[in-house]
Amino acid sequence: MDTTAIDKALIEIIEKRNQLNALSYEDESYDDIEDELHDLEDDFIDEHGETLEDIIGDVHEDFSVDTDVLSPLSYIAQSYTKTGENEVGAQFDCDHGQGVPVEVDDLERKPTKLVMIPNPLRIILNIDSRNRKIVWQNS
Repeated sequence: MDTTAIDKALIEIIEKRNQLNALSYEDESYDDIEDELHDLEDDFIDEHGETLEDIIGDVHEDFSVDTDVLSPLSYIAQSYTKTGENEVGAQFDCDHGQGVPVEVDDLERKPTKLVMIPNPLRIILNIDSRNRKIVWQNS
């Protein structure tokens, strides 16, 4: 599995989303940037969707998640904060409220969410507003 390629593609999507989020709907370039984002997302699914669905499915099994596996695009946070940079590119994190809501048997009363974070590629289980756990990371 080429996680460097997945990282780079995910970083491109995040940076394009950040660019789009900084614009108003009236901005002349909004539609063009939105089209570029959709193209990046389509390419991401074509190239890495099956691999990521398998990984997310394994996480669901390992943690007894009672919700369906969604498209890998769903596990991309709405906003990320840049935390640094390395040879692959920008490094990011997101706040604990980001991710796809999931029901985890062992954490019934917690508002758990799964989110994908790049560089290094990992899947985080946001357990509540203060706790999180890395549930998958490329080894």
